[in-house]
Amino acid sequence: MTVEVLGSVVGTAIQGQIVGGAITPCIPTEYDLDRDGNGTQPLRNVTRSLDDTKEAYMIASGVICAIYVLCATILFVGVKEQKDISQKKAKPITFCQGLRLVMGHGPYVKLVLGFLFISLAFMLMEGNFALFLTYALDHREDFQNILLVIMLSGTISIPFWQWFLTRFGKKTAVYLGITWAVPFMILMVCIKSNLVISYMVSVATGASVAVAFLLPWSMLPDVVDDFKLKNPDIRGYEAIFFSFYVFFTKFASGVSLGISTLSLDFAGYVSRGCYQPESVILTLKVLVSPVPVALIAIGLLILKTYPIDEEKRKSNRKLLQELLDTEDSESETTALGSVV
Repeated sequence: MTVEVLGSVVGTAIQGQIVGGAITPCIPTEYDLDRDGNGTQPLRNVTRSLDDTKEAYMIASGVICAIYVLCATILFVGVKEQKDISQKKAKPITFCQGLRLVMGHGPYVKLVLGFLFISLAFMLMEGNFALFLTYALDHREDFQNILLVIMLSGTISIPFWQWFLTRFGKKTAVYLGITWAVPFMILMVCIKSNLVISYMVSVATGASVAVAFLLPWSMLPDVVDDFKLKNPDIRGYEAIFFSFYVFFTKFASGVSLGISTLSLDFAGYVSRGCYQPESVILTLKVLVSPVPVALIAIGLLILKTYPIDEEKRKSNRKLLQELLDTEDSESETTALGSVV
């Protein structure tokens, strides 16, 4: 999880700085007329040609690939799989059987659905934030730095949220951490262009992004423990829990991209335009504030029904330890009988 977050931050930083330094020439349109209708506004100085921009994207993609390989290597070398000796007597199950059991486990379904809506909310905001900064707030020369601040804020705040969830519980951390960004999302579209406030919003949003990174991976083991207590006689299902959570987050990413593309297309978005029509600016405001706030509300309402609170989690851990001790005692007795 740490490598994932650090890889995302480093990748965002490097890609944003490399590509942000290569300004793609914009195309004048009818929306570039000034307010008096007396002619077009002077176009911004173009510091790089289109070929330089392509080269910047190629260099950035190469660096991202290298970071990906490095993170995968660290994961492979640094994480060692250990056999679960407590499930020697448990019988393996097929993938279809495991999938049916996992998808029928209520806490897992509620956890995945809740974070599915929350992930979709943050992906919609992050996916359209650069365009929002460029066209709605006119921060086109600073957007890569603002995105970098979001990721840095998320990384720095992870230790705090780790302490918070161990002190006050994971569900409390979810409620507080996710709702923390909501007032700033609303503030962002209600004020006029202000670079200082944009950086403040990015810092606050980064703290909530940290919760979206940290809490699902922290809560999934609790669901696995609960499932294990209810199904002690089977094994080989853990990978289904984690892989299908990843699948649903990728699904949310695809839905976010589709919603953004279709919405901007219907609004009349002009690719590489120096300016955009008011309908596009309004659409961007909706995509980075009202829609994510509504999705966050739905996700938190679903997580409200998530049954594994701190008391339940501790109870499950105690029962699992008792189950492990019982199985160890039975194994020792069996071994002693064999010797005799």
